[in-house]
Amino acid sequence: MANPSFIYGTAWKKDATTALVRTAISAGFKAIDTANQPRHYSEALVGDALAADRDSIFLQTKFTPFGGHDHRIPYDPQADLATQVSQSFESSLRNLKTDRVDSYLLHGPYSHPGLGPEDWTVWGAIEAIYKSGKAGMIGISNVNALQLASLIQNAKVKPMAVQNRSFANRRCDRDVRKICIENGMMYQGFSLLTANPYVLQHPQVIAIARRLGTGTPQVVFRFAMQAGMVPLTGTTSIEHMKQDLTVYNFELTAGDVKLIESIEG
Repeated sequence: MANPSFIYGTAWKKDATTALVRTAISAGFKAIDTANQPRHYSEALVGDALAADRDSIFLQTKFTPFGGHDHRIPYDPQADLATQVSQSFESSLRNLKTDRVDSYLLHGPYSHPGLGPEDWTVWGAIEAIYKSGKAGMIGISNVNALQLASLIQNAKVKPMAVQNRSFANRRCDRDVRKICIENGMMYQGFSLLTANPYVLQHPQVIAIARRLGTGTPQVVFRFAMQAGMVPLTGTTSIEHMKQDLTVYNFELTAGDVKLIESIEG
């Protein structure tokens, strides 16, 4: 499965998940992101939506540590960490009605600002899933540059993907993105619109959108692509889905990219 250039995210869709994923696929999205975290995702409903399209869709899910769950935990919280990962992954396969996923992520480290023993144990279990052939790539979400550098330096199987929230006032996560570029890793950026409303309202971004005959959200998504990110969108509007996919129809200048990356809010 080829790496995606745009991903549809399924967080917080609840009972509408199946219909929205089907709508996203019909609009043209080729990649779907979810997680085995019932608190925020309805992973089994993603599986229902993909029944007829699994082989043509890049599918990514995640293992969520205990602290990220409410009372609905998809593994035995009393089990050792490696068993928790295994149980969660097998539950994901059942939910998604598949025998493998294209990408499997650790939803976030256990420790901060560096990595701790729990992170290494869990990463070892994720490495085992990759070595089994049941995950096409593995990676980590919500990670800082120090943690990512440590993982790259010390892991037996280095991460292949990172998924982080991208704030313009934090230089669009430039330090983590730089590490990803240097190591040939996929960087996925989420909350590109909701985390950066002032970018959408910036007069110069509005001027770029007018020049190109598009909207400011599409300018932001195109910026993300040209800056080396794979953007995620979680829109619930079919019209917005179609509009977002028009980003393949235009290109920003180098000056546009530099300008947007310099906006700090």
